[in-house]
Amino acid sequence: MTTPLLLRRSGAMALAVALPLASVALPMQALAQTPPAAAPAAAPVAPETVVAKVNGSPVTAGDLAIAAEDPALSLPGVDEAQKKNLLIDYMVDLKVGAQAAEAAKVGDSPEFQRKLAYFKSKLLLDEYLEREAKKAVTPEAAKALYDQTLTTMKPEEEAHARHILVDNEEEAKKISARIKGGEDFSKIAAELSKDPGSKAEGGDLGWFTKERMVAPFAEAAFKLPVGQVSDPIKTQFGWHVIKVEERRTKPVPTFAEMKDQVDQYLTRKSQQDLILKLRESAKIERTDAAAPAVAPKAP
Repeated sequence: MTTPLLLRRSGAMALAVALPLASVALPMQALAQTPPAAAPAAAPVAPETVVAKVNGSPVTAGDLAIAAEDPALSLPGVDEAQKKNLLIDYMVDLKVGAQAAEAAKVGDSPEFQRKLAYFKSKLLLDEYLEREAKKAVTPEAAKALYDQTLTTMKPEEEAHARHILVDNEEEAKKISARIKGGEDFSKIAAELSKDPGSKAEGGDLGWFTKERMVAPFAEAAFKLPVGQVSDPIKTQFGWHVIKVEERRTKPVPTFAEMKDQVDQYLTRKSQQDLILKLRESAKIERTDAAAPAVAPKAP
């Protein structure tokens, strides 16, 4: 669920104060100690449980749960007990500040009311879209989309190759001759290649499709017989010596591998379809005057 910007702004300010204070409270020697074993999960707390009061106004466990969803209050690496204390402190600060703002009648201004109406509408829409998307993202819908996508996928050839990248053709020719003469490709790659991404792996580029490589390299790699070493190939990166280790048809990703992407697609599509449907059924009137078209200037 998307959190309103108003909460994110407040959360960032409160966290900037809370985190340094929390770090000071930790004994320095604790940093060198082995972290204790994780405590067993606490029993669920009812949302209406009061955890603090500010001038008589309650702060509940439900309030903490909502605050914990705020991205600005993300606390990675903080244990649950400390996180709870930080969230309570944040909610206390929020209540104190909000009460002072109400006493100062900040909320009575037309500008504030417009902001309040905007964030209420946004939060309502976010909640509604999230709830409706859950209905669309079912195991059956995900599997059906995966199966349908498979029918449109064309087989792709992949190559597994190594390469050695150098600055000039003369050096590339010498390297090619050394390897064709029996020297180990991986060792020469580790010694001489200018490619930092593959040098330490003996020039290994892993598996790739033709479209992933620049044209001269791809053409050579997919024409070269498996096990053979190429003559020097020039690209914008320099001069390459290539050895193709294997070729295969690219494996089709499994449903488990694609499930997150499928679910994301179903979520986005269901939300987009819902908005379009709502717009079609709504009476929408534009009352602003359309901007006049600007005629192009004569040459």
